[in-house]
Amino acid sequence: MTTAVLWLRRDLRLGDHPALLAAAAAGADVLPLFVVDPALWRAGTVRTARLEASLGALSTQTGGALVVRRGRPEHVVPAVAEEVAAREVHVTRETTPYGRRRDDRVREALSLKQIELVETGTPYAVGPGLLRTASGTAYQVFTPFSRAWRDHGWPTPAPQHPEIAWRTGVPGERITSPCSPDAGEKAARSRWRRFLEQDLDGYAEARDRPDLDATSRMSVHLKYGEIHPRTMLADLAARAAGRPARSTRDDGVQRYVTELCWREFYADVLWHRPGSAWRDLRDELREMPYADAATSPLVAAWREGRTGYPLVDAGMRQLLEQGWMHNRLRMVTASFLVKDLHVWWPVGARHFLDHLLDGDLASNNHGWQWVAGTGTDAAPFFRVFNPVSQGRRFDPEGDYVRRWVPELAHVPGPAVHEPWRHPHGHARGYPERIVDHAAERLEALRRYQQARARRA
Repeated sequence: MTTAVLWLRRDLRLGDHPALLAAAAAGADVLPLFVVDPALWRAGTVRTARLEASLGALSTQTGGALVVRRGRPEHVVPAVAEEVAAREVHVTRETTPYGRRRDDRVREALSLKQIELVETGTPYAVGPGLLRTASGTAYQVFTPFSRAWRDHGWPTPAPQHPEIAWRTGVPGERITSPCSPDAGEKAARSRWRRFLEQDLDGYAEARDRPDLDATSRMSVHLKYGEIHPRTMLADLAARAAGRPARSTRDDGVQRYVTELCWREFYADVLWHRPGSAWRDLRDELREMPYADAATSPLVAAWREGRTGYPLVDAGMRQLLEQGWMHNRLRMVTASFLVKDLHVWWPVGARHFLDHLLDGDLASNNHGWQWVAGTGTDAAPFFRVFNPVSQGRRFDPEGDYVRRWVPELAHVPGPAVHEPWRHPHGHARGYPERIVDHAAERLEALRRYQQARARRA
């Protein structure tokens, strides 16, 4: 037996890892490899630091065996495999359009050297592409998909390998980021346990409140594969077992399972319709007139959190500083760009992917299409999020806004959502509104009717 290479991508963990088990069974020792692909990792400092922290945690787990190289995977992976005389390179099967094309190139390059690319498992509980309707077509609507997904079920978590023999001493890039208590498999498991114990019971009611720290924030750990959703689903099932069907805890369990299902649904949609990554999934609005965003000062104000609408600005500033934003804020800020500023959704989707630590192509871009009215389960285009009423409903005391918009720290209670009505709302430099929401809502509806008329 020889060395087997484990090429890691969205699976930076050791537990519940079928590809790792396959590599351990195939080789006398295992070389863990991560390739910094320039086509994917053109990220800002926040995202880059988070990736390096996750890699640092994994390097510690593997006793320093993790090799990090930079370059095109079709060049790097075969070169590393040859260095260690590997006959197999093991991966978790990729499902995104770019990932599938990349793996095809790597497979071809490896085959020229008589090295096999072995795919085992996916980053999902149910692999994208597995579920079909009764007529054999892909699912287009979430609710029937979710029923089929639950009925199909998923395997139990993969067992922990008793002992991995790591191949050490292979040179690679030095990981310079300091260890982070928020990154890596151990951090993911710790955060997940804390959520199960402290916040699951109230999740169904509190999940829409950005002023409360009531969500799991597991999306970042799922993004890097520091935990597998199959592990989470098994833990949720164990929590629900033996409890009354209408218990508070069961409501939280079922709501959380549904959120995991949305992630799997969007991955399935992207698998079947790869073009929907950056184009409208449905073409009903193909005649919609959009504003030119390239040089728009309004779009720049949206990106920087200077729109004059406190809830929107709070969300956009949190995104820039933390690389994360509450899901309610993602919908509100997306609606503002598309329907108040009349900008095509890919402009905002790209900005989010450039900054979000949990930036997932399928979930992010199809979530944007949900708001824009061009995707599956699309909200009607004429549903326009009002940033003031959304703030009053989901940030009732204004605590979230004041946390991220210090210019409004002096405005008490819910009045913070309408600083233009407060006598001192703009006294500390908070900007005036860049547009009038009521007027732009009517303009959005006018454009919508115009698009429908053109298509008729």
